[in-house]
Amino acid sequence: MTIAHRIRKLALNFGIEMNRYNPAQSQEARMARLLAHHGIDLVLDVGANTGGYGRSLREAGFQGDILSFEPLEQAYAELTRAAASDTRWHIAPRMAVGAENGEIEINVAGNSVSSSILPMHETHAAAAPLSRYVGCQRVPLSQLDSVLHPVLTPDRITLLKIDTQGYEMPVLLGATALLPHIRGVQIELSLVPLYEGQILYREMIDWLTDNGFELWNVIPGFLDTFTGRQLQFDGVFFRNK
Repeated sequence: MTIAHRIRKLALNFGIEMNRYNPAQSQEARMARLLAHHGIDLVLDVGANTGGYGRSLREAGFQGDILSFEPLEQAYAELTRAAASDTRWHIAPRMAVGAENGEIEINVAGNSVSSSILPMHETHAAAAPLSRYVGCQRVPLSQLDSVLHPVLTPDRITLLKIDTQGYEMPVLLGATALLPHIRGVQIELSLVPLYEGQILYREMIDWLTDNGFELWNVIPGFLDTFTGRQLQFDGVFFRNK
């Protein structure tokens, strides 16, 4: 047994799994390779929460611009602090993103990250009891097509990441003018209903395919730890160059 195997076995005893940082074994390394291959220099981070996705991009070596969107008051404050020292990580005004402009109520989950404009399905609540809603906030709502920001120019090679807990399709429908200029999309896809009225993975994949995107990568996501069933995953799509 090599030293590397001994260290890996020891880590497993503490519930830690260690993998090599390369595209074959690390999702972060794989995402970094995809962004570099497609020349992505701008990421639109819709549903940023406290900034975990932005931090993961920087840790993976992405040096382009990030424009993050977040509607929840507390998460927005933490997001702003996370990006404060990064001159290329920009924070849009606090808003939800959808198919129209106006105002809307968002349900606040106990774990924050499961907050959604849509009602939560019991399947979700049963798999993650701490995610049940504990309140709501009324927030501005905007189409991506209506957002004005200096980094949003037609010459950018852009990845649109959407993490809006079942509200992905309204985000896309509010970006019909922007979408032809988008090179890639990273989006949450649900295998089963987790929010009332959401679009499930087959229909979403078909919609993205019809709009010129191909599936390049799958990232495991929300898991029912009681049964081991995969409930949600991220799909990463790109247009042909």
